[in-house]
Amino acid sequence: MTNTTATDILASLSQTLKERKCAGSTDSSYVAQLHSQGLNKVLEKVGEEATETILAAKDAALSGNNADLVYETADLWFHSMVMLSHLNIEIQEVLDELVRRTGVSGLNEKASRHQ
Repeated sequence: MTNTTATDILASLSQTLKERKCAGSTDSSYVAQLHSQGLNKVLEKVGEEATETILAAKDAALSGNNADLVYETADLWFHSMVMLSHLNIEIQEVLDELVRRTGVSGLNEKASRHQ
């Protein structure tokens, strides 16, 4: 891998998703096809990828081979980003939320949601 950071990769992918959502051809762009089929189709794909990721994690725990888990997690992240794009949510909003949570106990953060 080059000196490209994770943030650079996410920003680049986010820009590509935005471009394909707005001007992509449904004949040549998978992302444009998903967007044209509506939110329910996008959510269906996120759910499908989440299930495949869970199954791959269980297999990885048994076999010690993480290759499929990495592959399926990439699919899940990608389709989650398509979902965010479909709803006009910038990836930076998610990154900002992760930054906000940094250094905060998960138990404390979860408890704060119910107040």
